Amino acid sequence: MAEIDDIRDEGDAFHDECGVFGIFGKPDAAAVVALGLHALQHRGQEAAGIVSYDGHQFFTERHVGLIGDTFTKSSVMERLRGDRAIGHTRYSTTGDDGIRNVQPLFAELAGGGFAIAHNGNITNALTLQRTLQKRGAIFSSTSDTETILHLVATSEKQRLADKFIDGLKQLEGAYSFVGLSQKKMIGARDPLGIRPLVLGDLDGAFILASETCALDIIGARFVRDIRPGEVVVITAKGVESHFPFECPSPRFCIFEYVYFARPDSVLEGRNVYAARKRIGEELALEAPVEADLVIPVPDSGVPAAIGFSQGAKLPFELGIIRNHYVGRTFIQPTDSIRHMGVKLKHNANKALIEGKRIVLVDDSIVRGTTSQKIVQMMREAGAAEVHMRIASPPTISSCFYGVDTPETSKLLAHRMSVAEMADYIRVDSLAFLSMDGLYRAVGESARDDARPQFCDACFTGDYPTELTDLDATDNVRTLSLLANNG
Repeated sequence: MAEIDDIRDEGDAFHDECGVFGIFGKPDAAAVVALGLHALQHRGQEAAGIVSYDGHQFFTERHVGLIGDTFTKSSVMERLRGDRAIGHTRYSTTGDDGIRNVQPLFAELAGGGFAIAHNGNITNALTLQRTLQKRGAIFSSTSDTETILHLVATSEKQRLADKFIDGLKQLEGAYSFVGLSQKKMIGARDPLGIRPLVLGDLDGAFILASETCALDIIGARFVRDIRPGEVVVITAKGVESHFPFECPSPRFCIFEYVYFARPDSVLEGRNVYAARKRIGEELALEAPVEADLVIPVPDSGVPAAIGFSQGAKLPFELGIIRNHYVGRTFIQPTDSIRHMGVKLKHNANKALIEGKRIVLVDDSIVRGTTSQKIVQMMREAGAAEVHMRIASPPTISSCFYGVDTPETSKLLAHRMSVAEMADYIRVDSLAFLSMDGLYRAVGESARDDARPQFCDACFTGDYPTELTDLDATDNVRTLSLLANNG
């Protein structure tokens, strides 16, 4: 999972920037949204916001920090009145975590107020913003999400849904949107369906959410996935669907199954936990090793490690113990205290590990610094051999679809062969799951190179959409900063 419960160093992990949640037609809607965002906290921990509407007025609360830091306070929730609301939880990178980028974004348009929350990344947002600015548009954030507000505001269409669709047709990249006007809640997925969005029902009130786990927490019924390229308009009359795009074959993000989504979610008909166990089983078939124990790298490596253990017929053990009560902002004023802080969060189970040949199972390797520390921890605990198995192919390319990844040049697998990576992190052996193995684990026979079934650009460099801003600026960091705001 994401940074709040993982062993990874900041900068040596993938981060999914945000989760979205909305409900229409439920008293105390904002309270329901806050609960839904709690379930989606793994998708972003830096900031959160909720916008509600009571039939007369919009109310907005946007704050830096976790959902529980602000949205459990009665003084905050009492201000969010109304029977419809949308919310957003966000991850950001250093330098762009100001309140102005916290979503949902809200604007008073000619036809009334409109709020929008977004998961994904618009890969032509910079180009569109420059065009809009030349026409006089004034942007108040550095978020790619604000682009859609301006496109809706300047559309010559009459109805809000048509304005929204008109704006969507100008976008490239990946997105799941949830929007709120005075009379409607609107949801949309990009034509390839790269980012997830589901429809739920709670006592007749319709819900849009990034994952099904957010429905479970409030006792809502899962209705269906929003389809790739679909725009849904929810009113007091019900749900109306629009399909304004000619959609090619879907390319859902395969890394949702590897790492991002909560294990108890069901995405595109697949249970995430079951998929991760199958990934581990495939890995055991492809890369067997003589060993005594299988040990997960907490917490994201656990399901795959269980699958590996069962596939390899080796004992599964918790060889790394996590302290659940260490805050994310633990003060580390000196190098010596900082070193102690590593073991304060995670520690080797020495009595279990000493003298044993162990297999560490993790979901991915990014820069490799975290893997080095874990391996060193196992060595110091007396492991006779340390082998590492990775439940995904080598990550060789940056993601520009709403996932914060290091620049491609900083990815360890982009710079090194598997043998060189093994030497770098000091393991006795290292193996990654093959691309076909990953596809088999999620229910496909193999990857169709002519028409890939998923977005797997981080493993292949095969980007399924145009990267207009990257081509125009040749600046990976600029594009990544925009991605981290949506």
